[in-house]
Amino acid sequence: MRDVETSPKQKKKLGGIRSTLFIYVAMVFENIAFVGNAVSIFTYFYGYMNFSLTKSATMLTNYVGTSYILSLFGGFICDTYLSRYRSSILFGSIEVLGYAVLTVQAFVKELRPSPCKDVSPLLSYQCESADSGQVAFLYIGLYLVAIGAGGLKSAAPPLGADQFDEEDPEEAESLSVYFNWLLFSIVIGSIFGVTFLVWINTFQGWNWGFLVSTLAVLAAVLCLGSGKSFYRQQVPRGSPITHKCCRFFDRAAIIRTTDSPDSDSKGPWRTCTVTQVEETKILVRMFPIIISTIFMNTCLAQLQTFSIQQSNTMDRQFLGFEVPGPSVTVIPFIFMIILIPIYDRICVPALRKLTGIPTGIRHLQRVGVGLVLSIASMSVSAYVEKRRKSVAIDNNLVDSPAPLPISFLWLGFQFAIFGMADMFTLVGLLEFFYAESSKGMKSLGTAITWCTVAFGYYLSSVVVNVVNNVSDGWLASNNLNRDELSKFFWLLAGLSVLNLGAYLICASWYKYKSVEMKQIEGDQSNVEMGTV
Repeated sequence: MRDVETSPKQKKKLGGIRSTLFIYVAMVFENIAFVGNAVSIFTYFYGYMNFSLTKSATMLTNYVGTSYILSLFGGFICDTYLSRYRSSILFGSIEVLGYAVLTVQAFVKELRPSPCKDVSPLLSYQCESADSGQVAFLYIGLYLVAIGAGGLKSAAPPLGADQFDEEDPEEAESLSVYFNWLLFSIVIGSIFGVTFLVWINTFQGWNWGFLVSTLAVLAAVLCLGSGKSFYRQQVPRGSPITHKCCRFFDRAAIIRTTDSPDSDSKGPWRTCTVTQVEETKILVRMFPIIISTIFMNTCLAQLQTFSIQQSNTMDRQFLGFEVPGPSVTVIPFIFMIILIPIYDRICVPALRKLTGIPTGIRHLQRVGVGLVLSIASMSVSAYVEKRRKSVAIDNNLVDSPAPLPISFLWLGFQFAIFGMADMFTLVGLLEFFYAESSKGMKSLGTAITWCTVAFGYYLSSVVVNVVNNVSDGWLASNNLNRDELSKFFWLLAGLSVLNLGAYLICASWYKYKSVEMKQIEGDQSNVEMGTV
């Protein structure tokens, strides 16, 4: 049956907090698979498929970046052709299929190249290269996962937000709570991913790891499907991108009264209503906000690359257990688990009483706090790296593969601060794009948030290459004890300050949709009264 928009009476019976529980649980399961594999699949490319180090790194960044970019495609499908519920089930099923393909390849030896005699870089020439069929099988599975994960990221979060009425003051407060706990569920899944799933991949084998990933995403799809009878479902309204209003905005709409002599005349521009034109103008005004939040994700990329390399040079013993390098990324997630409930239950109510705003502070203010914290994180990263390197020099371990006598927990400071930054910025952007997008662009607006992550990762590669070329190789020696990583972190902190300045200018120029629409309604009433 075709999904239909719920009536006001149905809305009272459907939606609400109970319906979002299905989405929270689904996000936990999906992120176990996606995040857990994203931080460790490099090992599968290099150690099991026998790709070179460079090829493996490129495949990883392309896969992760493409997953986030494809959320735009998923968002467009949700808004224009399918409901968010149906899109969530469709893309979730595609992701399950992708992990199933990878599972088959990991279990069947003939679908992978023969194991290397020695997988160390010096003897990598002894490894048998994967043939074209094996590579094709890998790419099919990998990019089915990318399509599914990207589409699910753009469909499921706005499906949950649809369970609350933005125009109802009481439900508007619940909408803000929803986004905070959505992040909480993502963080819970990520923690299980970078610990439990990484452990399975590392010590039990990638075949069992991919099987667990398949079952986890299947559980997410089944959970989403189980909530169908509880959801408020919105029908696709058609995206403003498909409207013929993207040029000459102010000339596109012709305000006509009912008794206008040309009210029945037709033309390509007259298919646009005033509201459609103004919605498109709002979308265009969002782009400076989008651009000015990309650089924060460039900083995030360093914590997931260089900081993991830092941990590999440090003492990773914790309570008698050696922590795997990729699992170091659990640190910001732990801090976020602690801070999200505190922020949601204590800070937001206090700020709400002070400001009268349902979310406590404006969405763009929340994003700004996150950008400030990202500057602090890069500054702390520079200090910790300087201390780590001084330990290597003082103990004559600059060229030694032995772990340095400094605990990896020193990295916890920069990870913790960036975890707080991500808590403010990610939720702030999700709320901002959902609230400011038109009803026909809720999913696409959500997808834009994930795309800033992808663009930040792509920009990171550019920044690293440029820095190496103009700095006489701060990061080129392939040995952090000889590199100038602390200077690189200070550079990122300085660039983040400039980026913050640009963001503040863009945010001060931005006019919220609620203010804009009130002005539009005023103009329309003036036209009807004949005063304009």
